[in-house]
Amino acid sequence: MPTNHPRLAEIPPTAGLPPHCGDLWPFAPRQGGLERQGAAFIGVDEVQAECSGTAALVVALTTLRRLAGRRVVVAPAFTCPLVAIAVAHCGLELRLCDLAPGSIDLDADALARACDRDVLAVLPTHLGGRVADVAAAVERARAVGAFVIEDAAQALGARRDGRSVGLEGDAGFFSLAVGKGLTTYEGGLLVSADASLRRELRRTSRDIVAWRPDWELRRSFELLGYHAFYRPSLLRLAYGAPLRRALRRGDPVAAVGDDFPLRIPLHGLGRWRRTVGARAFARLPAFVADCRLRARRRRARLAAIAGVAVLGDPAGAEGCWPFLLLQLREPAVRDAILARLWGAGRGVSRLFIHALPDYAYLRGVVGDADVPHARRFAATTLTISNSPWLGDADFEAVCAVIEQELVRNAVATA
Repeated sequence: MPTNHPRLAEIPPTAGLPPHCGDLWPFAPRQGGLERQGAAFIGVDEVQAECSGTAALVVALTTLRRLAGRRVVVAPAFTCPLVAIAVAHCGLELRLCDLAPGSIDLDADALARACDRDVLAVLPTHLGGRVADVAAAVERARAVGAFVIEDAAQALGARRDGRSVGLEGDAGFFSLAVGKGLTTYEGGLLVSADASLRRELRRTSRDIVAWRPDWELRRSFELLGYHAFYRPSLLRLAYGAPLRRALRRGDPVAAVGDDFPLRIPLHGLGRWRRTVGARAFARLPAFVADCRLRARRRRARLAAIAGVAVLGDPAGAEGCWPFLLLQLREPAVRDAILARLWGAGRGVSRLFIHALPDYAYLRGVVGDADVPHARRFAATTLTISNSPWLGDADFEAVCAVIEQELVRNAVATA
């Protein structure tokens, strides 16, 4: 794989599986279609393909509401805004749970306070491909008769004790959106280890997801554009230029892509895009393994920098590492690093800009909440791409900037 690129190259913020022209061939591979290969990769009898990870969450929530009739969903206070939008789309009430300090896991005390007999589901989240503590969420949910949906949107390929994430709860979903590893431009996989629940999930999908040729045509053109532009030499146009425009006008939400519409399109995932995803699956296991090896090496380099914490996985778990997620001790240091590197083309970015209560455009969807750990997480974290296109020289340049800003801060506060 490539190791270095000229300075005009643009490194994507996440490690997406590089597309091949052969993926566009319109006939399914011998190994089978998207759902068959997805099931084999995840290790389940079957998976359900939807038009997006968010649509998969909508199908799951709608199904569980039909089964249980409850209406409260407990989700992390720091997660993708689409989770809040999906809960509102389903006519359900969002109840935020703070994070454990310096962690992607739900805070145990906050989760205990959030869970009561009104709770339909708890959503532990494998954020950034890191493996979350689902067992604690399952234990608390079971105590009040609630379900658990694993948000594994960013974690296709992540495993715990040799088993894919997404299977420890009642249901789980993965995203096939751009930048999530394997992509159909937009798409999602919905899974459950429970055969009876799988039948209900399929029934719900038949009831609420219609075939929309207009949306499928749009997504097909977008997928063709992705195949054309997803390379370091052209990402400056497709990704870098809009990013830098948003940063110049002081709009970090747009820069990171957190400004989602409040309506969720539900439509079928077309046959051709399924075939593109199926063909790409053949390369995914090796790609995930390569990302793990690169992340392991670069985590060691970052761990040697005093004042930097790199979020890892618990014992027995192997994340899929689309990027490295770093936490700094002070927001000012994080911001100084981003001022030099965000928009510089070296794959440094942010995950989500705010904790969910702090997005202005979500005021009608998300209520205020006391979530100090989630707010601090948002204020002190940054990401470094784990793309194979981020060469060693560029990675060292990123590390040098981090070290310089930490020294500068130490001198200023001495």
